[in-house]
Amino acid sequence: MNHNDSFREFMAAHQQSLMRTAYLLTGDAHLAEDLLQSVLVKLLGRWPKLTGVTSPQAYARKALVNQYISWRRRLVWTIELPSAEPPERAHSSEESTIARLAMRQALARLPPKQRAVIVLRYYEDLTEHETARLLNCSLGTVKSQAHAALARLRTLAPELAPRFAEMEELKGAHR
Repeated sequence: MNHNDSFREFMAAHQQSLMRTAYLLTGDAHLAEDLLQSVLVKLLGRWPKLTGVTSPQAYARKALVNQYISWRRRLVWTIELPSAEPPERAHSSEESTIARLAMRQALARLPPKQRAVIVLRYYEDLTEHETARLLNCSLGTVKSQAHAALARLRTLAPELAPRFAEMEELKGAHR
């Protein structure tokens, strides 16, 4: 199998998951597409060297996080407007939709590293160790960033406090 076929196979298996991660990081469908496209162009160029990598998906996810943080450092955003349409439409109740919108708006107001930790830990379901390895930081940094982010989210969206408590309980068992 040549490298292009291998890359196409990888994309068929992981594009939706990577798009979800990009969307959760950016909070905007168009920016998420731009972020993912930017990372995929770089990934394609490096693909022949990545054939021996144990988890190309983890490598791609790390590249997304790094590119997102890099973008955030360079851009001065005065206002972030989350997209009204998520990339994956789920049929749900009005209350659930309102909660998702409130969560996205609160996530958009977190600093990039805190947001990355929340996305990786609670949406991508990575362990603290996996998150630390992906972000190239210590386990303590992941813990402190998650703690600070959840505290900030409670302030930004107090109506979602039960959801944050549930997130912490679930992750407490999966450290």
